[in-house]
Amino acid sequence: MKTSRQDWRWAAAFLVGLALAHVPVALAQDFYKDKTIRFIVGQAAGGGYDTYTRTIARYIGKYIPGGPTTVVDNMTGAGSLVAANYIFNNAKPDGLAIANWNSALVFNQAMGDKNVKFDARRFGWLGAPSKSVPVCLIMGFSGPKTMDEIVKSGKPLRMGGTGPGSHSIDMPLMLNKMVGAKFNVVSGYQGTAQIKIALQRREVDGHCTNWDSVLATQKDMIDSKGDERLIPFILHARVPEAEAKGVTLVGEAIKDDNHMRAYRAYMAQMEYSRPLTIAPNTPKERLEILRRAFKAVLADNDFLIQANRLKLDINYVSGEESEKWVSEVLSLPTKMKDELKYLSPVQ
Repeated sequence: MKTSRQDWRWAAAFLVGLALAHVPVALAQDFYKDKTIRFIVGQAAGGGYDTYTRTIARYIGKYIPGGPTTVVDNMTGAGSLVAANYIFNNAKPDGLAIANWNSALVFNQAMGDKNVKFDARRFGWLGAPSKSVPVCLIMGFSGPKTMDEIVKSGKPLRMGGTGPGSHSIDMPLMLNKMVGAKFNVVSGYQGTAQIKIALQRREVDGHCTNWDSVLATQKDMIDSKGDERLIPFILHARVPEAEAKGVTLVGEAIKDDNHMRAYRAYMAQMEYSRPLTIAPNTPKERLEILRRAFKAVLADNDFLIQANRLKLDINYVSGEESEKWVSEVLSLPTKMKDELKYLSPVQ
């Protein structure tokens, strides 16, 4: 069968197009050679965010073409809002800066917080290393040791918190409104490491955080005795550790259906905890390289051994799944926002 010149032209055009389609990927893979990726942690050194990020940064380079080096910086302030605003507005869209910040700030955006200077839909989402189980804990020296005892005592208790939008602040406020506690939030701490010191100094009586963060950074306090013991008194969901056995669940403490629906809407943020993001408008090819590398790290045997040693709970959440949760949080109906507006800086 004879082939016409026109057929040859179409074949040649197809081959050229196919080659050009692979150019961006090849350039993206070459880009990271001899480069350094900067990880920005929105919370203070020594806490859960910091521990997760430094462990991921240690292993991710071998899964990125070109084998870039990594550095980790802490950019604290306003419960990680400073870091989130920075990666959105100031970081170059080159795939060389990755920020780890509190997903609760997406809720703040949904509520119209003017301090939020980003649109979460526009970030490049690598994904998240875990899904969080919020927990609130009280020190032995404070007196009451269970949720029921705290409510019945009517005692004002000081709860350490970071910045607006973090559940270290929002959880005590929800428990005040939905369960009848009398917590006073002492905010402004730079992370769980500073709150731990405040607990030991008896500046505050307790705090709310994530269970995996407690295991990673405060296990010694849970294992202590008497006044120095840190006691979990309410949990978002069941966990396997013996230290949390029998602890009241939020769903058991909240009796009102409207309150429970509002609580569940707020807690959607825990489905993509400690997310990693890059600047808007970063080339898609670099985002895909970083997404693949992040997924590979969380399945790396050496990484998992180290994570287990550090008591880090690893539950991979993809970038695409993170985007879906962001969309859900930013689509909260007006009625639900009204129910939760007391948690927002915008009153």
